[in-house]
Amino acid sequence: MDTRAVKNPYEDYDGNPALAQALFDPHGQLTPAFSQRLRCKINELLSVMEAGLKSANARDCTAYTGWAGIALLYLHLHDVFGEASFLQKALEHAECSLKHLTRRHDVTFLCGDAGPLAVAAVVYCRLQRAQEADVCITRSVAVVKGSGELPNELLYGRMGYLYSLVFINRQLGQDRIPLQYIQQISEAALASGEHLSRRLRVQNQSPLMYEWYQEQYVGAAHGLAGIYYYLMQPGFVAMEEHVHRLVKPSVDHVCRLKFPSGNYPPCIGDDRDLLVHWCHGSPGLIHMLLQAYRTFGARQYLDDARQCGEVVWRFGLLKKGYGLCHGAAGNAYAFLGLYRHTQEPKHLYRACMFADWCMNYGKHGCRTPDTPFSLFEGMAGTIYYLADLLQPMRARFPAFEV
Repeated sequence: MDTRAVKNPYEDYDGNPALAQALFDPHGQLTPAFSQRLRCKINELLSVMEAGLKSANARDCTAYTGWAGIALLYLHLHDVFGEASFLQKALEHAECSLKHLTRRHDVTFLCGDAGPLAVAAVVYCRLQRAQEADVCITRSVAVVKGSGELPNELLYGRMGYLYSLVFINRQLGQDRIPLQYIQQISEAALASGEHLSRRLRVQNQSPLMYEWYQEQYVGAAHGLAGIYYYLMQPGFVAMEEHVHRLVKPSVDHVCRLKFPSGNYPPCIGDDRDLLVHWCHGSPGLIHMLLQAYRTFGARQYLDDARQCGEVVWRFGLLKKGYGLCHGAAGNAYAFLGLYRHTQEPKHLYRACMFADWCMNYGKHGCRTPDTPFSLFEGMAGTIYYLADLLQPMRARFPAFEV
């Protein structure tokens, strides 16, 4: 397997509890010493990040590389630590993002206006500024109107817009955005997927098919795995029969694309086994597979997810760095997903080892990303992961996992 990874230097978990006892107890509770190490590193990296952000692009409102992403980090830190100063920081960065909304066709949580509006709504709500929160929610829902024919993927398409609505509901209560509205978006995605499958004449292999820029991407960011992850969420598709008749065989088609290594191609028809990123490859596919196991119960999905975990352990420490989209922190969420599902200590141990790698930020000769302090490319995402690891059963990949 050709890869963009650094050789994993860590001893793997062999079932011996002594290997993990400095990290967590038999119940999965992190030890005080390891928790304290995480907290110290979070504070240290926050100082570096804040200094670096002084020269960041003032007009980038997005959650992916801009101010909404920094606001989301501080909102998360407020969740984890409960410190009022983090909520004030979230407000400061959320309001900065609102000043520079794209007002373009980009409608998603990560790369469009729905993300900044949704994050701001939650921050305002926590500060008891209900009127401002309501305005942001109304504007977030209206973002999709007049946006023309949307793609379906997470970064620029329907699923990315859908996530912004789910984020509001998860943070502020399930009835803030009516489920019917979420189901309308899911139904539009199903109709679009059926149409392309028929046009490409692949409906016997995969009743749904999706493209982005004329490529049938497979991974979580632009591709099938990210779309199917949402279409399998309970209640998102109004008719359960559609999930079984359309989504399940389409998921099975993705499963058949697996390389002998256990990894997956970036696009259908691309036979290069190169990328082990959240955006392309096993670290993103794992979330679709675990959701398929939860939804349909077939053991093969869990077996495939475990195989993804093995790929990430071997090839997931990336020369690209420590970020979420294509770095060690994003890859580490694969282990947390497996741990939440199985409670097997091996997966929590591996998540802790990837955190150890991230805590040695900048010491491995990795390349510096274009936006070095942002949520999805840079340091903010690494901090987000380290904070999530303090509560492993509650951890969710930001702007993606429900």
